[in-house]
Order: sequence, then structure tokens, then C-alpha cells
Amino acid sequence: MIRAVYPGSFDPATFGHLDIIRRSSTLVDELIVGVLNNNAKSPLFSVEERVRMLEEVTENIPKVKIVPFEGLLVEFARKMDARMVIRGLRAITDFEYELQMAQTNHKMEPNIETAFLTTSLEYSYLSSSTVKEVAAFGGDISQFVPEIVIEKIQEKMIKRRV
Repeated sequence: MIRAVYPGSFDPATFGHLDIIRRSSTLVDELIVGVLNNNAKSPLFSVEERVRMLEEVTENIPKVKIVPFEGLLVEFARKMDARMVIRGLRAITDFEYELQMAQTNHKMEPNIETAFLTTSLEYSYLSSSTVKEVAAFGGDISQFVPEIVIEKIQEKMIKRRV
């Protein structure tokens, strides 16, 4: 059985993330989407909120499980009994960073391989940061994120303005 981890902060989950989730879930027996609790960042959504949103938007994608985690990715992958890490690449700058991380992870845990999927062209520009910035200025984010995510972002933006 091939079990893979697709890690990220998913703050918020975008159509680009969902594209990688859909495509990678067809390549493995089980895909664990690891939602990172990164204390170094101050996310818009809590880990619990991000997990719930991802569960909703992936409910029709078979073989996908959403699990929060913190700490080292290789330790999380080991805990999940995963032998593969999936990473999405948008541009060359992503590749340089992701290659360094993959090599570091492989050094720490030689039994875990990293597979890179290039983002579909229609999402190659898209990032969670861009979505949050557009939303903060009241822009239309419907082409970037699912409807449920739009509602949650709008709720957060209203609370920030009050």
C-alpha cells in the first residue's frame, strides 16, 4: 500500500491545493493531507478551522484524509506510516526551496521519498497569501478558492474590520 503525505499550511486552501490533492490521490492508495501548525506564522485560520474546511472541500475525493500536525514533516510521515511526500511546484523558486527540503528530509529519513507535481497552468500564479491580500481589499476571490472558503474568509475579514 502506498501512503503519501501532502503537507502544507493551507491558510486558506486554494483551487491550486485542491488540484494537487485530486491529482496525487489518483497516484496513491491513501493521501494524508497534513495541515501544519506552524508557530512561526500567524495564520488567518486556526489549524482546526483549516482542517474542517479541507474536510468539506475534499469530501468527494476518495482516499483522502485530513490530519493536523506540528513539528518535523519526516516525523509526521513516519507516524502516518507514509513512504512518500507530495509537493506542488509553481515556479523555479519553489523548486529550489522544495529540492533543498526534500534532500534534507531524505537525509533524516532515507525511506521517505518526495514526489513533485507541477501545478496546473491555470493555478501556477496562485498562493494563499495572494488570496488573503485580494480578500483584505474586498476583491473577488471566487476564481481562487471554493465557495465555503470564500464564506469563511469573508467572516474573518469582517471581524478584522470591526
